[in-house]
Amino acid sequence: MASAHGPDEALPEGLEPTSGEDERFVRVLDRLIHWAVRLLAVLMVVIIFLGIAEAAYTLYQQVREPPVGLLDISNIFATFGGVIAVLIAIEIFHNVVLYLRKEVIHIRIVMATALMAIARKVIVLDFHDLSAAYVFGAAAVMVAVGVSYYLIVVRARPVSRP
Repeated sequence: MASAHGPDEALPEGLEPTSGEDERFVRVLDRLIHWAVRLLAVLMVVIIFLGIAEAAYTLYQQVREPPVGLLDISNIFATFGGVIAVLIAIEIFHNVVLYLRKEVIHIRIVMATALMAIARKVIVLDFHDLSAAYVFGAAAVMVAVGVSYYLIVVRARPVSRP
């Protein structure tokens, strides 16, 4: 790793030049982290396929219950929740892959994943069994993430001028 300071430039106060041993140690730790992220990518693929299997099995069980072939609204929402959970896992997988490729976490993708997770929560909420405080808290989180997404993703786009 090259230093940002030339050989004649003084380092900021409190920073000492790193030794070769320190550099080797940091490189070993970087490799370990890289392999840990690879393992996370593999685990996300396993989670995605298990989530698909779970959603399919849940749908199969619901369709077989009387009245056969029909779903009530709570079953439909439960199925939607499972499908959206798989989509969230796929987005998290994409975050991990982007990190592997560029070692950067893309805030836009993280914000989109957060919005999807909140949408899933709203879809599966049973408002009959929740307190008003819980509903208002969930609404506050939705507004905060929505505003953050707008500021980071929508508003930050460069404006093209004619």
